[in-house]
Amino acid sequence: MRISLEVNGQAVEAEVSAVSRLSSFLRDVLGLTGVKEGCCEGECGSCTVLLDGKPVNSCLMLTFQAAGHKVTTVEGLGQSSGLQDAFLQLGAVQCGYCTPGILMAAEGLLRASPNPLEVEIRHALAGNVCRCTGFETIVQAVAAHAAAREAAR
Repeated sequence: MRISLEVNGQAVEAEVSAVSRLSSFLRDVLGLTGVKEGCCEGECGSCTVLLDGKPVNSCLMLTFQAAGHKVTTVEGLGQSSGLQDAFLQLGAVQCGYCTPGILMAAEGLLRASPNPLEVEIRHALAGNVCRCTGFETIVQAVAAHAAAREAAR
């Protein structure tokens, strides 16, 4: 089937299989390898992208379900948000496999709640698994970036 969607601000038209997962489409067809395929069961969060600004597990979505929507991957987030800088400055990154999904979950939270409480940050990141860190620096990075965004307003 032929679909149209927006990915990282760019219009995309493609022929897709009715059973193609959005994560596979983003990685294999569009070359957006920041989207990781970990468990392919919605348990690890490494495939998290924003769909119309809200975090979703792209491994649980069929590509055609994204038709007519705006998809943002970590490549589309880029350096403009500054969130990645906060992760680097506070050492919230180790092996990096989970980092794109965590960044997207955090960005989704910050768009919905610009000044979240620590408990809200932890809840928003609960669907993301990181085997390298204890999540403390990740939570600190999100909180620090939220405070910096709020101060810049």
